[in-house]
Amino acid sequence: MTIAIDFGTSNTVISRWNQTTKQPEIVKLPNISILSVENPPLIPSLVYVENVAEKKVVVGQQVRDKGYDVNTESRFFRNFKRGIGANVQGFLPELDGQIVSFEQVGKLFLEEVVAGLQKVPLPVESLIFTVPVDSFEAYRNWLGEVCQSLEVEQVRMIDEPTAAALGYGMADAEILLVVDFGGGTLDLSLVRLDNVMAKQPLGYILKWGKKSYGNNSSQKARTARVLAKAGENLGGSDIDNWLVDYFVKSQGIEKSSLVTRLAEKLKIQLSLQQEGTEVFFDDESLESYELGLGRDAFEEILRENGFFASLDQSMSRVLQQAKRQGIELSDIGAVLLVGGTVQIPAVQRWVREYFDAGKIRCEKPFEAISQGALQLVQGVEVKDFLYHGYGIRYWDRKKNAHGWHPLIKSGQPYPMSSPVELVLGASMNSQPSIELVLGELGAESAGTEVFFDGDRLITRKVSGEQTAVQLLNDREGGRSIAQLSPLGNPGRDRIKVLFWVDESRFLRITVEDLLTNEILLNEQAVVQLS
Repeated sequence: MTIAIDFGTSNTVISRWNQTTKQPEIVKLPNISILSVENPPLIPSLVYVENVAEKKVVVGQQVRDKGYDVNTESRFFRNFKRGIGANVQGFLPELDGQIVSFEQVGKLFLEEVVAGLQKVPLPVESLIFTVPVDSFEAYRNWLGEVCQSLEVEQVRMIDEPTAAALGYGMADAEILLVVDFGGGTLDLSLVRLDNVMAKQPLGYILKWGKKSYGNNSSQKARTARVLAKAGENLGGSDIDNWLVDYFVKSQGIEKSSLVTRLAEKLKIQLSLQQEGTEVFFDDESLESYELGLGRDAFEEILRENGFFASLDQSMSRVLQQAKRQGIELSDIGAVLLVGGTVQIPAVQRWVREYFDAGKIRCEKPFEAISQGALQLVQGVEVKDFLYHGYGIRYWDRKKNAHGWHPLIKSGQPYPMSSPVELVLGASMNSQPSIELVLGELGAESAGTEVFFDGDRLITRKVSGEQTAVQLLNDREGGRSIAQLSPLGNPGRDRIKVLFWVDESRFLRITVEDLLTNEILLNEQAVVQLS
């Protein structure tokens, strides 16, 4: 059986394909999923670590049921997905004598979720994970490593907005804009669904098993072609933090996990009504506090924190990419809203500033992504391009600082039909090796830093125009791409390096010694999923 997992910052959704009804359905895990009348059975992305060495954790709704989410213990984790693959500033918590990383917490969470599936019991043979469009390879690399520890035959990955377009089951050959706005990220993707004859369904393969999955080669498959993408580290958890800061300033209360939880509930109230109120009792001070807010004041808090300006910037980037391909605003046939944050009336009003209300769909905010991911095994081929580019680091003498020279630009379709060639020589006499530092280049905009504010994990834009870079091989033993024998000397070309991206989106290099005609590295993966 194939299971799709939409691992979110605030909530996680699991879907499976029902062979009887021939329809996708949400999977409910006992004690872990929320039982709600308004929403499908979501799994809160919460972890409480009871024992690190024994990998004993409590996850999902059980964390709330036991009251672990309203205390200040360092064993409680929320929004941990935002710290995976990021350079977190500040001290990571130490539990049971060990420093605990967000990668560890995320792995424990997913392992517990998959174990819960197997207890239902459901035979999990194939998994499909959805990922944010703006995720760097460090996050995808981590996800691949997690998958190796799971007893699952095959694991694939698909961008969340593309999955959402498939989940809404839109008409073929229609251009769609997906606005995926969850707890941690805003992702916008322009997608076109076509009908094509495909030999087999494609996805980003993380792990192959011995069994074969998918449909036979004669089946007609739909292609989800990604035309434009933009992402932002902005989500519902940021709004929760802004509300907490507002009440700390206006009422003088202390920041705590309890206040954050109440702020989240207040935000949900304001999505449904004009006024919201939450009351809590402080066990230490024996005082009660009432948090009240109107929708107008709520939207002013959003405005003061640059919320709508960030939305406009992301929309502008997507529309500019579309225009370069000859696609105008009027060519977009439908706008699909997914994620909990799209339920905020101000967000829906913002979308209507760009598009007619008749084009906007919002009836599947939670389930569209995981259900759409299941289409990968129903005869859908995904064709995509690189959201980030790749480059090499060099020393900029004018700025007296490191700069980055792009080798493979963002927007490049993959797999690449031809490699990029670079010829290098030695820079000093008797040089034993040649080193290169390779990086994944993000958008040229204000950067993002991840840091702790008390027990809150915060993402914040860094002022100034700069290129966000995720280093790929800047570690001991990882920078050297060529050992020279005989030793190298300046004055001649010594090595030729070929760079390309394969069908699984790994950056690979081949290095040839031009003096000896020897291949020093052959199709070596710079970012390799172990």
